[in-house]
Amino acid sequence: MPEKEAWAFQLDWLNIVTILGLDTIDQIPEDKRIRVIKKLSKLYGSESLLSFIPQELDELVASELKSLMEKELRMHAKKKERMEKQMKSRMPSFKRPGVIPIDMNDLKDLPDEVKKMFSKMFMRNEGDDDSDDDSDDYNEDKNSYYI
Repeated sequence: MPEKEAWAFQLDWLNIVTILGLDTIDQIPEDKRIRVIKKLSKLYGSESLLSFIPQELDELVASELKSLMEKELRMHAKKKERMEKQMKSRMPSFKRPGVIPIDMNDLKDLPDEVKKMFSKMFMRNEGDDDSDDDSDDYNEDKNSYYI
């Protein structure tokens, strides 16, 4: 970096990334970073940029990047919104306590031991419900009630 752009060493790129609403610095292309630094050096001059407070520099660079990266920022916002909608649709609603929907396709990747445990819990035979009834010596009609 030439000496005339020495003010760029004062930039806090993590702060700029958060101002733009991005997740990582890799989402800002290198050529756009260089273009913004050169443009600001040309507009304000190196001496005046060195006199700025680092926070002001970050906001200045972020505003220039925002105007330069409009399309990427819009796409990132849409992607983030889509992911939030998917997470909300997958998360169970806690308005009805006790009812948690289970998607059986999510259980495919579980280990075999866990699959066996779920199989025993959810898919019991009818005879397994009440083990006390099996030991009855009386042959009663189990479909009706006697008064």
